[in-house]
Amino acid sequence: MTDQELYEKAKLYGQNALLWRQKFTGLLPEVNRRRLHERHGFGSIFEFAYKLAGLSEQQVKNALNLEASFTNKPTLKALLENGQVSINKLVRVQSVATQENESFWANQAQVLSKKALETLVRDERIVSQPKVLPGQDLQFSASVQSRLHELQAKGIDLDQLLTEFLDQREGKIAQEKEAIAENLPVATSRQVPARTRRVVRAENGTKCSIPTCQRSATEIHHTQTFALSRRHDPHYLAPLCKAHHQIAHAINLKVLEKRREAVG
Repeated sequence: MTDQELYEKAKLYGQNALLWRQKFTGLLPEVNRRRLHERHGFGSIFEFAYKLAGLSEQQVKNALNLEASFTNKPTLKALLENGQVSINKLVRVQSVATQENESFWANQAQVLSKKALETLVRDERIVSQPKVLPGQDLQFSASVQSRLHELQAKGIDLDQLLTEFLDQREGKIAQEKEAIAENLPVATSRQVPARTRRVVRAENGTKCSIPTCQRSATEIHHTQTFALSRRHDPHYLAPLCKAHHQIAHAINLKVLEKRREAVG
C-alpha cells in the first residue's frame, strides 16, 4: 500500500466515522425518552453515549437541548434525528432559527462549512439588532488634523470640502469602471486582471464588502455567475472574505437550482 493509498483509506474511514457518529447522536433524544440506557445497564444517558460512541457530556446535552428546541421546527429536527448535520452546526443555527425561517437555515447548515455558517449566523444577529448610529470616531493623522483646522480657521466649510473630494473620488472610480467595462473581451480565465483588481480595491478598500464584516477581503466574487457571463466586469465584482465568498456561492447555487426547476 502506497502512502497516498493509506492516506485515502484513512480519510475515508474518518469520514464514515464522523457520519455514523452524527447518526448515533441523532438517536440520543429517543434513547433518553424510552430510558433505553437504563434497561441495558448504563447508569445514565451520558455513560451510554460515552461507552458506545465516545461522546462527551456536553455533546449529549447539546443533542437533548436541540431536540427540545426543534420541537416546532420539523425540518431542523429531522436533520438532527437523521444525523445529516453535525451537532456543532445545529447548535449555531439554534439561536436564529424560527418556524418561519427554519427551512433556510436547514439548507445553509447542509451546504456551508462550519466557519461560513458561523459567519452567516453572526450576520443575522447583527442585522436583527436595533440600528445604532456610528459615533464620531474617525481617526486622522496629526498632520491631516492640522491642515483641516487651518482650513476651518479660514472659514472654509469642511463638510462641503470633504463632500466634493468624495464625489470626485467616486466619479473617478466610476469612470475607470466604465472604461474597463467598455468592449470587455470574453475572459479565458477566472483570474481577474490587475487593472480591474486595482479599481475594485480603490472602491472597496481592503475589507470584506459585506457591511457586517470586518475581515480582510481575500477573494473577488463575481456577482454575475462567471460560468455564464465569462466577463470580469468591475460593476459585478465584490471583494469578500473566504467565509462570505462560500456563502455567496451557496446562495448562487440555490438560485440556479430554482431556475432549473422552473424551466422544467
